[in-house]
Amino acid sequence: MFRRSLLALAMVTIAVPTLAEEEEVSLWSGKATIGYLATSGNTDNSNLNTGFELAYAPGKWTHGVQVLAIYATESNATTAEAYDVGWKSERKLSDENYLFGRLDWRKDRFSSFETQASQTLGYGRRLIHSDKYKLNLEVGAGARQSDLADGSSTSETILRGGLNFAWTLSETAEFKQGLVVEAGDDNTFSESITELSARLVGNLALVASYRVRHNSDVLPLTEKTDTRAALSLEYLF
Repeated sequence: MFRRSLLALAMVTIAVPTLAEEEEVSLWSGKATIGYLATSGNTDNSNLNTGFELAYAPGKWTHGVQVLAIYATESNATTAEAYDVGWKSERKLSDENYLFGRLDWRKDRFSSFETQASQTLGYGRRLIHSDKYKLNLEVGAGARQSDLADGSSTSETILRGGLNFAWTLSETAEFKQGLVVEAGDDNTFSESITELSARLVGNLALVASYRVRHNSDVLPLTEKTDTRAALSLEYLF
């Protein structure tokens, strides 16, 4: 009886850490961000930027969705309103190589292009993947449909290139730089995103970001380049 009890206790002792380790491994990850700034006086201004990302990684697949919204007013008049929604699926081929598919939708009330939707397939490679540095390169092709502010629309084939760099500065700070280019016959869209984050406490971080968007062919009296600077709180989960 004593031997059986001792054997059972030993089995439980071995099994409990194993189960705990399995429970710690989650297939889900994500983050939520929000930033708000309001000023008053001679003019009343308010700016809101918010975003949400969620990823699911079962086996060799990784699926992710990203949502971003920006809204700004000045003296009760809307001066900026933009929304981004994206979906990406990756199929791991090896530690360095993967295939991907993307669906992206962008809406900007004050841009020459009111909406842009693109669908691309391509190949990605992890050029650098260490504890401190990460660098990914992506190339692909697909299609894009655009609705312009003058009521016209375009549909074209595009080539897509992307570059993502991450640098872990310390245990609590990280620098990120992303660049994407969608080149078509009617328009070339490019976007640069620079981020510097510092963890405040637990999973909460302060993020300073600078986003530059450029369209090569726009309607008359419309700027080709838009810039957005933001200071946000980010929660990782």
